[in-house]
Amino acid sequence: MTSTRAIFVNAPGGLDRIEQGTVDTPAPAAGQITVRLLASSLNFHDYAVVAGRAKLSVDRRIPMADGAGEVTAVGDGVSEFAIGDRVVSTFYPGWIDGPPRISGFATTPGDGIDGYARDAVTAPVSYFTHAPKGYSHAEAATLTTAGVTSWRALYTDGAMKPGATVLVQGTGGVSIFALQLAKAAGATVIATSSSDAKMERLTALGADHVINYRSNAQWGQTAAEISGGGVDHVIDVGGANTLDQSMLAARPGGHIAVIGILGGLSGNVMVANILRKQLRLTGLLVGSRRDQLDLVRALNSTGVKPVLDRSFALDAMGDAFRHQESNQHFGKIVLEY
Repeated sequence: MTSTRAIFVNAPGGLDRIEQGTVDTPAPAAGQITVRLLASSLNFHDYAVVAGRAKLSVDRRIPMADGAGEVTAVGDGVSEFAIGDRVVSTFYPGWIDGPPRISGFATTPGDGIDGYARDAVTAPVSYFTHAPKGYSHAEAATLTTAGVTSWRALYTDGAMKPGATVLVQGTGGVSIFALQLAKAAGATVIATSSSDAKMERLTALGADHVINYRSNAQWGQTAAEISGGGVDHVIDVGGANTLDQSMLAARPGGHIAVIGILGGLSGNVMVANILRKQLRLTGLLVGSRRDQLDLVRALNSTGVKPVLDRSFALDAMGDAFRHQESNQHFGKIVLEY
């Protein structure tokens, strides 16, 4: 048993309620590994936990669902990992494969259980997969939530085919991953943003068309016109505030992956458009360990790497979340420690 540094958020949450402490890290038992954690990445879900938007189930919690690092010890019977392997955490450690059997975040590190804002952790092998070859720890840490979400939206649930047309919204981690993964498969990508400067960066990343949604309130109809009748896939991060435009953008029979609530938890939606266009809407929360394994295999094959915005030290977590609040980031904000 060793004692290592950890960052805690105290109930009810808030960026002023983050504190540093210590946590015990036991030696691995059978079927477990110990990982020296070296990086994490910020997601909206992590922000909701730390900022107090999501109710904590305990008096204090070690936040952060994404964790990457190096295996330092293995327990009996472990054959998938060896000391020195570079690994990245899974969002739902108990969801190994197949359709979802989990509701909510009770088993998610950083929410229902302690997460990866710490220097070391001992956990069962299902809590991690190998990181992609050639990835830094900071790059690997972006896969747990954003990478797997975009992969599942396009490939597991969306069954995207080469030549498809994809609409992505904004410049957060999921949307940029989706842009990159779609382009790697030969898709045409339409991207939206409220910033002309960010639109230029989206074009540089491979977006075939960009739309400023602030100056064009009917961006969904514009996307449908650009694509010649509607896009095959929409990555919807806004929820209630964007869903009507997403439905206008989609072709008849198109797929909309509803992956975010940036626009709020509820609102009016034109249900008639779902019926009229026979759309397939999928609500999804990240994905299974199998999704992550498939994503890592694809990244090893394609060489796609995440876009990193800024890096902060672990003990500057509050500053990292304040940067996220500013909405000035492009890609993933990471913690390195």
